[in-house]
Amino acid sequence: MNKVWLPPEQYAETVLKATAFACLFFTDEHDRPVQLRATYSRIHPWQWPGGTMDPGERPWETAVRECREETGLEFGGPPRLLATVFGLPGAEWPYATVGFVFDGGRLSPARIEAITLDPAEHDAVRVLTVEEWRGHMPERDFARLEAVMAARRSGTPGYFDTWDWGP
Repeated sequence: MNKVWLPPEQYAETVLKATAFACLFFTDEHDRPVQLRATYSRIHPWQWPGGTMDPGERPWETAVRECREETGLEFGGPPRLLATVFGLPGAEWPYATVGFVFDGGRLSPARIEAITLDPAEHDAVRVLTVEEWRGHMPERDFARLEAVMAARRSGTPGYFDTWDWGP
C-alpha cells in the first residue's frame, strides 16, 4: 500500500470536522433533573447549562463559564465526568458534535431559586422527575437524559453516540 504523507495542515482538511461543547448536569435534592428552556432552539428545547467551547478553552472551563453566564451560578468542582456525547453531522449542522457532560451535583431549593437566566438564551427553569421530562423533550434528548441519570447512579461515565444532526 502506498501512503502519501501530507503536511499537518493538508491532512487536517481530510479528517472529520467537529464542534465541542461542555455542560453541567444538576438535579434538585430529590434527584429530579434541572433544565433550562432555550429561546433559540426548537430542536433541543430543554438543555443543561453549557455551550460550545471557545478556542483555547478546555471542556471543564467551558462548562463552568457557561453555567455562570447562563444561570449566574458559580461552580468550582471538582470536575466529575458523567458522559460523553457524540453526533454525526447532518442537514441541520455540518460538523460532528462532541460533548462533555459534567456532574454539577444537587441544588438546594434556594440555589434553584437564585438562578438568573440570560434571556437571550433561556426563558424558564424547570425541575421535573425523569418520567415527567419525557413529554417535554424529543426522543433522543430524553434518551440522553436517561443515559446521564444512569451514569450518575452507577458512578461510571456514560457514552451516548446517537446525538446525530439528521434522521
